[in-house]
Amino acid sequence: MTRLLRLLSLYRPIYAWMALGVLLSLATALANVALMAVSGWFITSMALAGAAQVSMNYFTPAAIIRGAAILRTGGRYLERLVTHEATLKLLARLRCWFYEALEPLAPAALQHHHSGDLLSRIRADIDTLDNLYLRLLVPAGTAFLATTILTLFLASYSLALAGVLLTLLLSAGVATPLITSKLGRKPGERKVSLMAEQRSLLVDSTQGMGELLLYGAVSNQLQGVNDNSQALAAEQARLSGINGLSQAALLFFANLALWLILWLAIPMVESGTLHKADLAMLALFSLAAFEVVMPLPAALQSYGETLAAAQRLFEIVEHEVPLKSPFAPAPIPDRFDIRIQQVTFTYPGTKQPALQNIDLTVPHGGRLTLRGRSGSGKSSLIQLLVRFYEPQQGKISLGGQPLRDWDIEQLRSQLAVVSQQPHLFTGTIRDNLLIANPQADDQALQQACRIAQIHDFISSLPEAYETWIGEAGATLSGGQARRIAIARAMLKDAPVLLLDEPTEGLDATTATRLLEAINHAAADKTVILITHRAIGCDDFAPTLVMENGQLQQTPIQGSESV
Repeated sequence: MTRLLRLLSLYRPIYAWMALGVLLSLATALANVALMAVSGWFITSMALAGAAQVSMNYFTPAAIIRGAAILRTGGRYLERLVTHEATLKLLARLRCWFYEALEPLAPAALQHHHSGDLLSRIRADIDTLDNLYLRLLVPAGTAFLATTILTLFLASYSLALAGVLLTLLLSAGVATPLITSKLGRKPGERKVSLMAEQRSLLVDSTQGMGELLLYGAVSNQLQGVNDNSQALAAEQARLSGINGLSQAALLFFANLALWLILWLAIPMVESGTLHKADLAMLALFSLAAFEVVMPLPAALQSYGETLAAAQRLFEIVEHEVPLKSPFAPAPIPDRFDIRIQQVTFTYPGTKQPALQNIDLTVPHGGRLTLRGRSGSGKSSLIQLLVRFYEPQQGKISLGGQPLRDWDIEQLRSQLAVVSQQPHLFTGTIRDNLLIANPQADDQALQQACRIAQIHDFISSLPEAYETWIGEAGATLSGGQARRIAIARAMLKDAPVLLLDEPTEGLDATTATRLLEAINHAAADKTVILITHRAIGCDDFAPTLVMENGQLQQTPIQGSESV
């Protein structure tokens, strides 16, 4: 119930749309019952009038029948229109809500979550939540209101008839759904879990297809996908079987209601307390009344899936945000000196410190090169500077202000970062560059790419900057992708530039030209260059060496070997 109430609280901005959808569904259901009941009464009355050779007013019932038919058709269309509009608004809101909750958690609180699993949560699990409105709230609200109205209408003829109808409607609309919901909850939860696992397997299989082919592991991966598919099919078969039993139970109660109402109504006709034409009307009325509870077993059966999907979302959202902005952030300073004082940092879940007692200073507009082997702690320093993590000991300051006193968004707006494994988005080269500065014109794009030594290559492509680069830049080499990422960082024009292995995958000549161009373009910026190789450029001196998370005390000059 807590999860359900929490979900409903997220729906608050579209309550009006949701209520309108229920009212349209109610009008459609009542029109359907009226159409069936009045049609039965009209046909029987016409037959009785003909047999007795008396006249009757057939204009009014004919108009009611036509009106009910039009209302049923138009109401169904409007109901679909409104409920689907409400659902789309809801899904859009939920995705934004989940992404907004996800963003502050990255990367520290999400490091143990598979990317395919997160994708499954933000797409499939949120899609599953449309069941709550379309398949549960609308049918349940319609059934409750319609049952009340129909029972009161039948009570005007006989309390006994109303009692029979109400009892059997409750049996079909409450008891049957509760039983099927209980039977379907576990299979539904397992179905959601298996579907999420299946998506993760498929993402891994697609992204790692090259490695699977090279190592001959395709058959093993396919076997895992097949085993999961079979388990998923088995749960879906169980749910289908439960749904079939629920439909059979609904038909049983509907027909039982018909016979019981006839059994009670026929003596009333014989005694003259009920008109003969009303007998046919009540029979068809009772059958049509069960249309309002028909969706409920399937609705409650999907309830288990919905709660399971909601729980998977809440598991992520309920993570404590590891880093928060202060209530009163410090103002942005005029200078951007970097000061790192006795910083020690260990990644969560590990024992070996990534950084130990790091102490260094980079003045505003200064340069620093950090060199060391892979795993020596160089990239960890960037993780702390952008405040993805917080050091366990020591303090880091930017512009004389501790990072914890900065608003996180403002802090990151002052930093342009080229990570060790930069990500390129599916799209064109232009799309990827404009992420850093959406207002940049062609001249700015080309200038940034010239600095990154990639403009000539882009210009040689048939579509130049409009070239589609595929998923994660699949059509580019590692060096080309890295240089586009460097151009993107230069477009941001932030006062601090952090470069993690910017020359990886480049030949010595290109690497030297790249670093010289960066140094010239970033003349007034504070720059930290991280590399594991001799850079061949003295512009980024001094050079410090890192080993096992510690700084070598004696700096060395630019192009000297470690």
